[in-house]
Amino acid sequence: MASGGRLPHAVMLIGSPGSGDLALALAFAQYVLCESPMEGDSCGQCRHCKKAARLIHPDLHFSFPTVGKDVTSDSLLPQWREAVAENPFLNVNDWLEHLDAGNKQANINRAECLHVVKKLSLKSFESPFKVLVMWLPEYMGREGNRLLKLIEEPPENTLLIFVAQKEELLLGTIVSRCQLVRVPRLKDEEIAQALQQLKSLPPEKAHLLAHLADGDLNDALKLSQNQEYSFSDLFISWLRHCYTGNGVELTAMTEKICQFGREEQKQFLQYGLHFLREMTQIKLTGEASNARLLEAEKKPAQSLAGLLSVEQLDKMSRLLNDCAYYIERNANQKLLFLDASIQVHKLFKMNRQPVNG
Repeated sequence: MASGGRLPHAVMLIGSPGSGDLALALAFAQYVLCESPMEGDSCGQCRHCKKAARLIHPDLHFSFPTVGKDVTSDSLLPQWREAVAENPFLNVNDWLEHLDAGNKQANINRAECLHVVKKLSLKSFESPFKVLVMWLPEYMGREGNRLLKLIEEPPENTLLIFVAQKEELLLGTIVSRCQLVRVPRLKDEEIAQALQQLKSLPPEKAHLLAHLADGDLNDALKLSQNQEYSFSDLFISWLRHCYTGNGVELTAMTEKICQFGREEQKQFLQYGLHFLREMTQIKLTGEASNARLLEAEKKPAQSLAGLLSVEQLDKMSRLLNDCAYYIERNANQKLLFLDASIQVHKLFKMNRQPVNG
């Protein structure tokens, strides 16, 4: 669009967490500000590129969710630059943890929307263009209506780039005024290649983590940081204890899982969902050799798959999905995992045949 002279005044990138939508928006903004853009990319060497790459260009503005009444994005720019430089694939929870926000709700408030209108009405400082990158505009809620006039009639040479992940929460009045660009999820091969380049992982481990991440490079990078602990042994052990259903042992397993922090617990559940998916594949095909599992995992996966039906595996997957949802919302971890252990035990019991005397 930019190189063809068809640059719209407002672009809405719609992606999923870890898809690179924010990184794409930043690269696009740098391209627009670049003095000597090449075919398909900025030069990376001019003064505008160097400042844009460090997120300090005076004509590159940012807006993002904050916490607290009347807090604006500009007051948090040092933290924003630090967080994005560390990981441009971050999600909103990473950002809030970076702010030590605790359980506070994030939003893009009235004061921020008014501040956006005000600063974009000013003349540019160094570049012919002014660019605003708004990350997660769905956090504006109804306050987004304050930007409608700006989006419809922006100042000359002003580009608005919205980066959204929850399309259903966006105001239709804003979406209808933007050029939509959907950012696809990353492929397993792309994530595996990134892990090999960024983390020097061996190919087998990189492909396993890529499959676990399910298109989310941010999750894949987090998983790669926990290589010293394999969730494989823990999850398989947990399933076996759920099968036997000994209350003391299930409580001990719950205590062990709850020793991890929230992120590690989410990764444990994420690994569990991956393991159950592969068990389902084994159940349907009767073959473990093609399962996306490490060699040491295939035999226990095949044994456990023999104890469950596809319906039971589906119910277990739904249960783990629910657990991840509630962990995200700070549920009581011990109660959550103990209840999940009991529910999995009940699912195992569904297929057990009574022993005839």
